[in-house]
Amino acid sequence: MEPLHIVVCPDSFKGSLSASEVASAIADGVLDAAPGAVVTRLPMADGGEGTLDALLAVWGGAAEVTATVDAIGRPTSARWAASPDGRTAVVELAEASGLPGVSDVPLQPLHASTRGTGDLVRAALDAGVAEILVCLGGSASTDGGAGILTGLGVRLLDAEGDQVPDGGEGLASVASLDLSGLHPRAREVRWRLAVDVTNPLVGEHGAARVFGPQKGARDGEAEFLDAALVHWADVLWRATGSAVAGLPGAGAAGGVPAGLVAVLGAETTPGAELVAEAVGLPAALADADLVITGEGSFDSQSVGGKVADGVARLAAASPTRPPVVVLAGQVLLPEAQARAAGIAAAFSIAPGPVGLDDLIARTAPRLRDLAAAVTSLVRAARG
Repeated sequence: MEPLHIVVCPDSFKGSLSASEVASAIADGVLDAAPGAVVTRLPMADGGEGTLDALLAVWGGAAEVTATVDAIGRPTSARWAASPDGRTAVVELAEASGLPGVSDVPLQPLHASTRGTGDLVRAALDAGVAEILVCLGGSASTDGGAGILTGLGVRLLDAEGDQVPDGGEGLASVASLDLSGLHPRAREVRWRLAVDVTNPLVGEHGAARVFGPQKGARDGEAEFLDAALVHWADVLWRATGSAVAGLPGAGAAGGVPAGLVAVLGAETTPGAELVAEAVGLPAALADADLVITGEGSFDSQSVGGKVADGVARLAAASPTRPPVVVLAGQVLLPEAQARAAGIAAAFSIAPGPVGLDDLIARTAPRLRDLAAAVTSLVRAARG
């Protein structure tokens, strides 16, 4: 009989273990129960924070480090990575332009910018990559992607021909774009943006009104930023002919997709799907007998474009249609909804009533034990 082939492809357990650490704990449990099993470890992410580390865990090698600026313009350094063949660069927005980088000062929702991420992309273009994957999530700014474009050489000019300041506030005074200084390779490469929301750029469900308060927008600032983004969308339409105001997903990361779709022809892609393709998950599932994924909380969001949802969709499309099992810190999704989403079963690592601190402290051994139990069941059913 052929050995069991089990694909282990979890997300991180935020605040506890990285995706790579979760995958190792689960794989150890699988091998405890089935020492002869073939285990394929593919740490996953949903395209937001943690994606860079998940890809590096699969690709191997080290990240590149580039001097840049944080979301409020202070000198810093940030990482990006190239695929083993050097064709694809992965840039995580939170590395240079994220909230963690400015957590030591009061938030500046009107002035925060993504310019630092533009520096990372420029470095990747200079390295000769053919594709840029920008992982959106954790952004500190609401600048519609203007900062990234500025970092690539685009000038945002006011009515007098002067360059406007960085940040969402500057968008309100943009009269035109000067694209003459755009990096010469910026329109030659393929751009893909990992998104995990469908919010449009503007309006009640747009970038500023929904996510602005998380970035410090208070006392009418979210409304001001929304109006600035409406104006920015009009500028982009006049400059490029691309209508982005209502584009699903354009509200991600403070509206970054709007500027990159309009000026660079970027494509938006569900983050989990993009990561799955990058790590080779579809090929790994082709002959799998079981798939084990996981995340900190398995709830309604999990089946709305997060890792578990993406894994289940790919498993359903694979030749062997392997069952997908979720291991989680907590399971809040009713069984019927999980099954409707293609999840065979979901189990919590909590052995019963237990405090959060204890659960976090023992996440790895409990994942290992639970993975062993699941594998034993599958092995027994297989005969």
